[in-house]
Amino acid sequence: MEEEFFAIDGDGYPTGAVDELIADGDPPPVLDGRLDREMFKCIVETKTPVCEDLAAAHDRVVAIREALVEYAADHGFGIAAAGLHPAAHWDRLECTEAPRYYDMRNRIQLPQNRNTTAGLHVHVGVDDPDKATWVANEIRWFLPVMLALSANSPYWRGVDTGLASARTNVFGAIPNTGIPPVFEDFEAFERFERLLIETNSIADRRDLWYDVRLHTGCGTVEVRMPDAQSDVERTLAFVEYVRALVVDLAERYEDGETGRNHRYHTLVENKWRATRNGHEATFIDREEAGTVPLAEVVEHECDRLGIDGIARLLDDESGALRQRRLHREGGLEAVCHGLRVGS
Repeated sequence: MEEEFFAIDGDGYPTGAVDELIADGDPPPVLDGRLDREMFKCIVETKTPVCEDLAAAHDRVVAIREALVEYAADHGFGIAAAGLHPAAHWDRLECTEAPRYYDMRNRIQLPQNRNTTAGLHVHVGVDDPDKATWVANEIRWFLPVMLALSANSPYWRGVDTGLASARTNVFGAIPNTGIPPVFEDFEAFERFERLLIETNSIADRRDLWYDVRLHTGCGTVEVRMPDAQSDVERTLAFVEYVRALVVDLAERYEDGETGRNHRYHTLVENKWRATRNGHEATFIDREEAGTVPLAEVVEHECDRLGIDGIARLLDDESGALRQRRLHREGGLEAVCHGLRVGS
């Protein structure tokens, strides 16, 4: 599991902390090798080790979050989480001084320069590359469901965008993002990856930022769809769901299923519905015979996979609605304080 967080000052506004926390810092053992920088100095990423089961994943995510909050507090920072920080102005933030990020900014320009997004990434190991490719193809229909449940970024640069997840819109302006195309097998994916590298379209495989991707360095299917979450239990609900989906699809592949071959533009439409409406989203169903509400999809998923975390997400106030409620009650300052992790 990888989580991206915002370092904040005492007023809840994003502030550069990478130098103090990572470059020059001395993190506690639980964070050793578990912190990484992002393009802006106000964004910190955590990475768990490989976890053998959900219980271990729960313990690792909780421990790393708690340690990060305490470590940041010792240096005068708070930690916040959302798909976008509502008060972040990309043109006023310090950029990380590293060759990779300099190259990205120079190559992609405005879309990357304004990329103040933060997300949750869940890797699940798959023991065969062709199986992993099939799983990634099939999981695409479920990505908008995750987005609708996670939508937690209605504000951008202090303005209500009218979207439940403006992060999706901001991040989607970058090349090689969004719902990926179908790959018939792993060899086809490798050819595509190699083509982009050899034509200088990307620097390396890390520049494929699809909502789900084959991580050839880790041997995983990596789901990158959800907005970042301030509540750890919300994060863990997505961990449970992603793992259950990958395991289920891997078993279906082993049983010889041929797959759904969903129409790409239908998936894009469903993603838009999730981006715009969050918990209120309806989706074009898998048979393209009509629409189905998010609540019905969630109930079906919980029943067939034997999970319950995403049902609790649906029952709770969504991140987007919570931010808007806080704004009505106390303005932008209240929203910023409400995103603090561990408060």
